[in-house]
Amino acid sequence: MNKQNLFILLRILVVILATIGGIMLLFFLGKLMIPFIIGFFLALIINPLVEWLQHRTRMPRGFAVLTALILIIGIISSAITLLVTEIIQGFAYLSRVIPVHYKQFSQYIQDFYNETITPIASSLLSIFKGLEQDHQSSLLESMQFFGEKLTNTLSAIIQGLGNGLYVVISKLPNFATIFIISILATFFISKDWERLILQMRGKIPAKVRMRINQIYEGLQRALLGFLKAELKLTFITACIVLVGLLILRVEHALSIALIVWIVDFLPYIGAILVFLPWALYSFFTGDIFLGTGLSILYGLIVLQRQLIKPKILSSNIGISPLATLFTMYVGFKLIGVFGIILGPLTFIFVKILNETGILGDIWAFIIGKKKKAQ
Repeated sequence: MNKQNLFILLRILVVILATIGGIMLLFFLGKLMIPFIIGFFLALIINPLVEWLQHRTRMPRGFAVLTALILIIGIISSAITLLVTEIIQGFAYLSRVIPVHYKQFSQYIQDFYNETITPIASSLLSIFKGLEQDHQSSLLESMQFFGEKLTNTLSAIIQGLGNGLYVVISKLPNFATIFIISILATFFISKDWERLILQMRGKIPAKVRMRINQIYEGLQRALLGFLKAELKLTFITACIVLVGLLILRVEHALSIALIVWIVDFLPYIGAILVFLPWALYSFFTGDIFLGTGLSILYGLIVLQRQLIKPKILSSNIGISPLATLFTMYVGFKLIGVFGIILGPLTFIFVKILNETGILGDIWAFIIGKKKKAQ
C-alpha cells in the first residue's frame, strides 16, 4: 500500500470515529439537557406567535411569551378535555354493554366446549387408551412440556405488561419534572431569544453559521413535513373509521374513531389493536355482519395507507414517491417498524448534507484535496 492510499485510509477512519463520537456525544448531552432541548424547540415553535403579539399589542417580550404559552396550553388543555370527555362517555357505554356481551361470549364458549371439545376429547381419550404404555408415556411427556411452555409464555406476557405499567407509573414524577422545567426553559429562552441568537452569531464563524442555517432549514422542512403527513394520514384513517362505523350503525362511533386516531400513530400496529379483537369477538358471538364489516373496514384502512402514504410523504418532505418507498422498505428490513419512519428521515438528512456541501467537504478531506475558497 502506497503512502497516499494509507493517508486516505487513515482519514476515512478519522471521519468514522468522529461521526461515532459525535453521535455518542449528542446522545449523552441529550440525556442531560432534554428539558432545555424541548424548551428550545418549543420556543422556536411559538416564536412567530410571540412576535405577532409583540407587534400587534405592543406588549413587552416577556408578557408576549407568557400570553402565548397560556394560549397554547389553554387550547391544548381544552382539546384534551373534550377528547377525554368523549372517551369517558364511550367507556361508560362500554361498561354497560360489556357485561351483556361477556355473558353471551361465556355462553358461546360453554356451548362450543360441550358440543365440540368434549366429543373430540372423548375420541382422543379412547385412542389414547388403545396405545401401548411407552407411547402413552411419550404423549403425556409431550403434553406436559407443551403445557409448561404455554404457561411460561403467558406468565412472561403478564409479567411484561405488569412491569411496563409499573415503569410508566414510576416515571410519572420524572415526566412531570421534565414538563415543568421544559415550560420554564421555553419561557426564558423565548424571552431572551433575540439576545441568544445575537450571541450565537457572534461566536460562530460565518461559513459555519451559513451551513447550520441550511441544515436547520432543511430539517425543519423535513420534520414539519413528516408531522403534517402523519397528521393527514391518521386524520384520513379516522374519517374512514367514523364513516364505516356509522354505516355499520355502531354506537359512539365518534369516540371509537378518536381512539383509533390516537393509536394509529403507532406504525402498522395502531388500528389493529382495536379492530382485531373486536372483529374476532363479533365472529365468536355470532355477529357475522359486524365482524365482516369491521374486517372490511380494517382492510380499507390498510389499503389506503399503502396507496397514499408514499405520495403524501413525498409531497410533504420533498423526495420522490419511489425514493420514499425504497427508504421505508430498507428501514423496515434493517431495524423493523420504526425504520419506516427513520428511513425517509435519514435519507432527507443525507440529502441536506449533500446539498449544503458538507459531504463534498468530507470527501475532499478524505482524498486530501484542498477546496477552493468560496
